[in-house]
Amino acid sequence: MNLHHVNFLAILVAAISTMVVGFLWYSPLLFAKPWMREMGYDPNDKAKTQEMQKTAGPAYAGSFVASLLSAFTLALILEGLHTADVPHGLMVGFHVWLGFVATVQFTGALFMKQSMKLFAMNTGYQLVCFLVMGAILAIWH
Repeated sequence: MNLHHVNFLAILVAAISTMVVGFLWYSPLLFAKPWMREMGYDPNDKAKTQEMQKTAGPAYAGSFVASLLSAFTLALILEGLHTADVPHGLMVGFHVWLGFVATVQFTGALFMKQSMKLFAMNTGYQLVCFLVMGAILAIWH
């Protein structure tokens, strides 16, 4: 497999897309309050919320690096499978999520005794990310 066939701009866009999805997914528009409750935070505690927001920078940076690695790995898989259309990109993204992400997150949730509601929110976010990345990377193959 040659790396020169991998579209690094597509990888960057796919990684950025996960951040956009995350900002929306964990925003007040969708799951901010239920996620905070499931994590044991009081969504009405403005001081704690502001403290979390102030210290979020390193978490966002690390998350972006992880997204770059995920997008790069997914691009390699799609390249190896010669996937160049959206339906196949979605299918590969789904199967990578199901086989590797959801299973690891489920095992972690079980051993950390997390609620299945929290697991569903977090793994649902990852599912959307892998579907979007699969589509972007397949389109820009």
